[in-house]
Amino acid sequence: MGRTATRERLFTAAIELIAEGGLAATTVDQIAERAGVAKGTVYYNFGSKAALFAALLEYGVDRLATALRDAAAGLPPLGALEAVVAAELAFIGEHEPFARILIAETWRSGGDWQHAARLIRERAIGVIADVLRDAVASGELRSDLDVGTAASAVFGMVLTVALDWRALQPSRAVSDVQATLMDLLRGRLVP
Repeated sequence: MGRTATRERLFTAAIELIAEGGLAATTVDQIAERAGVAKGTVYYNFGSKAALFAALLEYGVDRLATALRDAAAGLPPLGALEAVVAAELAFIGEHEPFARILIAETWRSGGDWQHAARLIRERAIGVIADVLRDAVASGELRSDLDVGTAASAVFGMVLTVALDWRALQPSRAVSDVQATLMDLLRGRLVP
């Protein structure tokens, strides 16, 4: 197995375990066992549990940002906005444990929350900001829109609603959740 495949197995194991019991309760031994590798493999690839978590956060946020960017590619501004909302919902639906970690562990006391917030803002929220900027420039959204704050609000709203949907309303169709989110966005953003 190549190094990339090993790292992905370690990320998957770590995500599952951290989502189940939290970062503090998750040990390197548990991660190695769940991934089916020797404990030394974790240290060889990351050096420490903290470095594994930092790499895991970067890996997950990069995957989310790529999903958002791919969804928006080539679409007109409001279509791109709808596509990034759908992509974020889909990503969280598929990667719910990572989304829970993003909320719980990123902002926990003692964590490097500023680095995590910067990473999320620069990579994932940045994609949404680009979409909103394009929509403002084309006249499809209000010209006085605070794009940075609006992008954070869209990201946070979708993340929170998606987790609520997965935890409390899993039988609800994703299309209904997306329609409600888009109704809210259109009502507040469109001139």
